[in-house]
Amino acid sequence: NLSKPIAVQSKEKEDRYVDNYRYLEEEYKKGIREDDPMPPVQPYHYGSHYSNSGTVLHFLVRMPPFTKMFLAYQDQSFDIPDRTFHSMNTTWRLSSYESMTDVKELIPEFFYLPEFLVNREGFDFGVRQNGERVNHVNLPPWARNDPRLFILIHRQALESEHVSQTLCQWIDLVFGLKQKGKAAVQAINVFHPATYFGMDVSAVEDPVQRRALETMIKTYGQTPRQLFNSTHISRTTPKLMMEGELPAAMGLLVQFAFRETREHAKEVICPVIFLMLSLLCAGGDVTVSL
Repeated sequence: NLSKPIAVQSKEKEDRYVDNYRYLEEEYKKGIREDDPMPPVQPYHYGSHYSNSGTVLHFLVRMPPFTKMFLAYQDQSFDIPDRTFHSMNTTWRLSSYESMTDVKELIPEFFYLPEFLVNREGFDFGVRQNGERVNHVNLPPWARNDPRLFILIHRQALESEHVSQTLCQWIDLVFGLKQKGKAAVQAINVFHPATYFGMDVSAVEDPVQRRALETMIKTYGQTPRQLFNSTHISRTTPKLMMEGELPAAMGLLVQFAFRETREHAKEVICPVIFLMLSLLCAGGDVTVSL
């Protein structure tokens, strides 16, 4: 649901973040206490951020030179196997439903670079508690264990009519009207104050608190500069009309990937051509048997 932040795709989590904001708001109103080493900050829903260096390295850990950067980030060791990026299913569940601290957004590579999903270098990421060794990223069933197909379908979904019509709501959250102020509070979209553009670190007089704030800014991530002060306009596209059309969120290639049977050869020609074009656009070799 692009009208909501990734962390509140379920009503239950929504209520918990609202309660967290209200608690911090009450604490902030109480003001500074003498026995409190850190002064209260303005209230927020999320103590973590949707995009930072740790998130990027988490997703790109299988791909040099990001592997080396990840090891430097993690004191020269890989993460705990169960916490390593190993499954699209697990990643979605944690960020959208189960975890109160995991609010990751996707990185651009999810829409154009299948190589980052494959452990081609044979890195030893260890064994999870269930006995499964972490190797290639486990993909959804519709991807047929093929990273190229996953990326192609994912990109088709991004370019679908459904996303074209609703992406404006995501832009409102990240770059626009709902990024700050009352609109952000109502949208359950307020992050720690240190993550917002324009935070003045020099205004903090205490050197310990200033260093802590600087470290927080480097590791938490940064909310981009607000670009729009009004609701972003929806982009409309002509709807694809096909026999047996699947939900609007799925693009042309998605429909062909899901279609299990072909009634006769005449119907096969069209999807094969589109699949070849998609593969060529992605820069790959094409071998097709009819």
